[in-house]
Parts: sequence; C-alpha cells; structure tokens
Amino acid sequence: MRAIQVDEVGGPEVLREAEVDQPRPGPGEAVVEVAASGVNFLDVYHREGRYGLPLPFTPGAEGAGTVVDVGPGVDDVAVGDRVGWVEIPGTYAERAVVDSARLVPLPDDISFETAAAVLLQGMTAHYLVKDAYPVQGGDTVLVHAAAGGMGLLLTQLITHLGGRVIGTTSNAAKAEAAKRAGAAEVILSSAVDDLAAEVRRLNGGQGLPVVYDGVGAHTFDASLATLRTRGHLVLFGAASGAVPPVDPMRLAHGGSLTLIRPSLGDFIADRPELLRRAADVFAWVRSKALEITVTGRYPLSEAARAHGDLEARRTTGKLLLVPGAGV
Repeated sequence: MRAIQVDEVGGPEVLREAEVDQPRPGPGEAVVEVAASGVNFLDVYHREGRYGLPLPFTPGAEGAGTVVDVGPGVDDVAVGDRVGWVEIPGTYAERAVVDSARLVPLPDDISFETAAAVLLQGMTAHYLVKDAYPVQGGDTVLVHAAAGGMGLLLTQLITHLGGRVIGTTSNAAKAEAAKRAGAAEVILSSAVDDLAAEVRRLNGGQGLPVVYDGVGAHTFDASLATLRTRGHLVLFGAASGAVPPVDPMRLAHGGSLTLIRPSLGDFIADRPELLRRAADVFAWVRSKALEITVTGRYPLSEAARAHGDLEARRTTGKLLLVPGAGV
C-alpha cells in the first residue's frame, strides 16, 4: 500500500511517499481503510522531531475510514464499521492499524471528511473551553490565529457558550473569516505595535480572564500582558515555535496568573471520556454550533505541499489528505 514515510526529521521535504507492507492487526487492534486524514500542526511537530518519535514513521494522528480487519479479542468494532480516531500516528496512508478501544463509531450523518476534519481539533476545543478554562457567559476571550482551523472552532464554541471573542489574524481576508465565525473584534497582528494594549482598549481598558494561544513564541509575551489579575493563559500549541523557559515569578508579577500547557491525550485518557467528548462534538456539528470548513484536499503524494501551506498560513479552515485522490 501507499504511505508517507519520515526517515529523518526536518522540513516538509522529508515527507516521502513509499510502498509499504499491508498492515496486519494484532490482539486488540483493527485495520482501517483510511478515507481521509486531518492535517494538523501536531503532524508538523512530529515531522520536526519535537516529540522524538522513532524513525522511520508514518505521520498523521487524525483519521476516518472503514474497518477492514480485526485482531483477536476485539469487541469494540467489527469489519464494515465506519470509525474515526485521533492521537494515534499513522494516518497518512491507505490503511492504518489502530487500537480498537481508541476508535470512535461515526453516526450515519457524520461523513468521513467531517470526522477527519473535526475530531482532533473539535475535542481539543471541547476540553479547552470546558476544562482547561471553563468559559462563562459574558467572558471576553482572546483567541490567537482565529481564522485557522483551531481558531475558527474555538471562536464558534466560545460564542456559542455566551463569550465574546477578540481574535488575532494576519490579514484582512482572515479577519473576515474570523468575524463570520462569531468574533466580535479582530486585530491584524501586523498592524499594531502593542497587541496587549489594543486588546485592553477593545475591552474597556480591562484585562481578560483567559487567552487561548496556539501560536506560542511570537505571541506568548503579549498573551501574558493581556490578562487581568488571576487570569489564565491556555497555551495549547506552538505554531510559531516553542516558548523559551519561563520564570514562574513572571506569573506572580503579572497578577497571580496561571499558565497551563495541556495536551488532548490527557483529556481523552479513557474510552468513556473519549466517546463523551466525541459525541458532544458531533452534536455541535449537527446543531450547527460548529461549522466545519475544509479548505484544502490533497492526495498522499502532496503531503509536503499540505504541510507547506499549513505552516505558511496560506489557508483558513481545515486541510485533509485523501488517500483515494489523485490515484
């Protein structure tokens, strides 16, 4: 079968299409024919070597498709089931082996592309607004990169929960996308000298209770400066690079601030929690509280181009690899 292989860490050019052996399921595992795979910054971090995955590996940690084989002891799914999954590397391929306990059954009204576009980021958004900092009605919240795939979902959910979103984007077209998702105010980050001051101006001179920051190095200082006393910085990504080590006294001097660097895996640690979050995300999609925007579909052979587009911020919304495309 065809799969993307990473033999050495580096830039998008290390993503190489190869012919590999068909996977076989072991005990408790299922083989899934991949219909669509989400392209996420997590995949970039894996490709760059930030998480130290053993080489070689097949990237991709979010997918959806049909179960085509199961190993001994599997009773969570059966051949023919439509399923999705997250946080298990290997989705940039025509088939993938997945621990059956980590597979999410797909409702009939949720397509493969929708599942591959929403599960990882949707469940991430779920724990961010429900657990990392529970958004309350009336909260004004800063969302960085509000027109990206993750930013659009966060903006929609915060608005759905009664919050008011101030978003940052890199250009006017992305600002319009963020506003369509519900952002009350959008700041072009390249057009202001003091981002924190502009955020406070838009909030009546007051700091904010929370900032959701998936950008990292380029925004971290401004994010801290934006918070009110006892505010919360939720640092869930590092699209612009890792944040340098932080002196905890900065949090004290900023007004008894809190900083959390959460990871989805800790919020879907067992199957009941995984299924509960996925069910909530599907319900939000069904009710239109979440509108999923897929703006790029790439065949496996163009995985490097997908990563390049994602990292250069040439797109809004979600990008997918579709193994059956371009064959």
